[in-house]
Amino acid sequence: MKKVAVVTGGAGFLGSHLCDRLMSEGHEVVCIDNLLTGNLDNIAHLFGKDGFHFIRHDVTNYIHIPGNVDYVLHFASPASPIDYLELPIQTLKVGSLGTHKALGLAKDKQAVFLLASTSEVYGDPLIHPQQENYWGNVNPIGPRGVYDEAKRFAESMTMAYHRYHSVQTRIVRIFNTYGPRMRLKDGRALPAFISQALTGEDLTVFGDGNQTRSFCYVDDLVEGIYRLLLSGENYPVNIGNPEEITINQMAEEVIRFTGSSSKIIHLPLPEDDPKIRKPDITRAKNILGWSPKVDRETGVKKTIEYFRAGMGNLG
Repeated sequence: MKKVAVVTGGAGFLGSHLCDRLMSEGHEVVCIDNLLTGNLDNIAHLFGKDGFHFIRHDVTNYIHIPGNVDYVLHFASPASPIDYLELPIQTLKVGSLGTHKALGLAKDKQAVFLLASTSEVYGDPLIHPQQENYWGNVNPIGPRGVYDEAKRFAESMTMAYHRYHSVQTRIVRIFNTYGPRMRLKDGRALPAFISQALTGEDLTVFGDGNQTRSFCYVDDLVEGIYRLLLSGENYPVNIGNPEEITINQMAEEVIRFTGSSSKIIHLPLPEDDPKIRKPDITRAKNILGWSPKVDRETGVKKTIEYFRAGMGNLG
């Protein structure tokens, strides 16, 4: 019999890529999404395929899935700054109530539970690069706290279910990821830069642009997540690309790769915006045998072509 995987937030950027991977590995996939920030276009190619099921549902309410379930992957959450700043209560609810309901499903079905956590649990870090044993530097009452603390709480609840109910848990701390199916207007740096470059607008960099990020192509991320799912590791694992780059450098690369004549302008830095971000992936290498393979130029050019095609369709 096929293994059955439930993916909450399965119509989102990362969730839809995971649905693809799980289907390609021969699993039956139940995709759950309330489409608050997800998009059916991301999974339209899967409709009608044997073994794929879509349920429109808010996972902060009880989740009922008949029959056997082997894996529950909890990816439901607003994940971009624009989304969680506009939807603060929903973000907190899906991180708390949604995680509780998804863990309850995993417990009931004796399934492996994988939580999509984030590098944002480290906040504006005081150590560099960030290791999994770092507890973070988060402002719980700042505007970003609704996302950061939702994920920190979700990790705590996941470990409580592991310790108290013996649920097999996996926690992936996802660092900046990019690729096809991102939304142009989701507030993250790379899609914003690409959108601006393709339309001839100036690229807006917040702050002096010397803050750093580490960008991982989505195919690499999904490979790491799938390996983690099948591993026996119950504790958090960083998945991301440790190649660090400043926001200024990324903006310059987008201008070069698009052939745009756009300029770079600077706007004030948002409150609590992290100054540095770089994963220590030692545990991922040792436990999963994983490291990223797609170089940034290749990945960014693929992403540009995806957006260019989408904008052409709109025009």
